Amino acid sequence: MTSEEKAQIQARAERKREDLLERIAEYRELTKPIPPNDAIGRVSRMDAINNRSVNEAVLRQLEKELDQLDKAMTRMRDEKYGKCMACGDDIPPGRLMLMPGATRCVRCA
Repeated sequence: MTSEEKAQIQARAERKREDLLERIAEYRELTKPIPPNDAIGRVSRMDAINNRSVNEAVLRQLEKELDQLDKAMTRMRDEKYGKCMACGDDIPPGRLMLMPGATRCVRCA
């Protein structure tokens, strides 16, 4: 991988990280508890609780994705970044552009 490709991947990862942080903030707002004294009706409350649990699952997924991206950005400083952890071959730069946290080539994934 050339230094130019690595710089492009790093820039894309930074943009993706900013996007993830924004989305996490939005979902944290959506998963705030519903105060019991809010008069929204029994059916509406049940619907709100259901939506909250779905949003909590999305929030966990986004936080996991952010953690993987942060680890990838740490690995970018290492010479091993861009090498498959299973076979040792180069991971195609296109794959890393789409998935900066990829640790395996397409064959080994």
